[in-house]
Amino acid sequence: MKNSISDKNDLPTHRWVDRYLEHILIEKGLSENSLSGYSQDLASLLAFLSAKSFRLEELTDQTLFLYLTYLRAKGLKSRSLARHLSSLRGFFSYAVAEKWYKEDPGHLLENPKLPKKLPEFLTRAEIARILDLPDGSTKLGMRDKAMLELLYAAGLRVSELIQMKVLDYDAQVGLLRVFGKGSKERLVPIHYTAQDVLNRYLKQTRPSFKPAEDYMFLNRSGKGLTRQGVWKLIKKFAAKAEIKRSISPHTFRHSFATHLLEGGADLRTVQLLLGHADISATEIYTHIQSGRLKNIHQEYHPRSGI
Repeated sequence: MKNSISDKNDLPTHRWVDRYLEHILIEKGLSENSLSGYSQDLASLLAFLSAKSFRLEELTDQTLFLYLTYLRAKGLKSRSLARHLSSLRGFFSYAVAEKWYKEDPGHLLENPKLPKKLPEFLTRAEIARILDLPDGSTKLGMRDKAMLELLYAAGLRVSELIQMKVLDYDAQVGLLRVFGKGSKERLVPIHYTAQDVLNRYLKQTRPSFKPAEDYMFLNRSGKGLTRQGVWKLIKKFAAKAEIKRSISPHTFRHSFATHLLEGGADLRTVQLLLGHADISATEIYTHIQSGRLKNIHQEYHPRSGI
């Protein structure tokens, strides 16, 4: 596989791994970040095998258990380990389908138990403080105001925000066309306040950036904002809003989902709006919904006051 990510980063590689990476790039349409993750996980396995004088072609479940022990000894946490094993399983499944292995060498590997980590989110008051901070009378302030409003109004990932094009927004109906993980497309409505801010930014402010690219949000040079640029802006406004804990662009996404559920939205709707392929990814927010249901039950059940 020419010009593979593994080649670019001088990572250990193998013809089978290159074939697999090429397959998932074409068939699944993965983002560069996702492909890089798969590449690095598989390169780690290849490096281990090389150090132990093992061959990928002769991989056994016993060798994989040794590798798993090695990863744990390196201090890999459960969540990282689970993601790593997922990369290996995908490769082994493809390898068996290609008849490189007679049977899957990883069929006995089990994912580590993951702790349920509740998402960090902002209160409505904290969100309001941040959204009020950008100075809409300046060019950069208006851009930042529109960007923050959109992050919260649509629950966007930072990658979705920086890749969004002007034509991905339908101002007539207030809909965003969002391309999520694996280039999966979804439509997300935004509320009237966000529509008003975004419309003003696109009509009055964005042209003054002298756009060199068709991305919705631009830097001073007229090119698209970077992931790091958005992070720095979030940090700056969080500090100005006197929010002491560390937050990121993803905190706005968690806040979006949390506040929808607090307001009465059902989990399935939130799943669609977030672009989660599986409802299990959205179930991390069920502590919010269960708390709301408990309050409703206590308020309305005829025997709750007895």
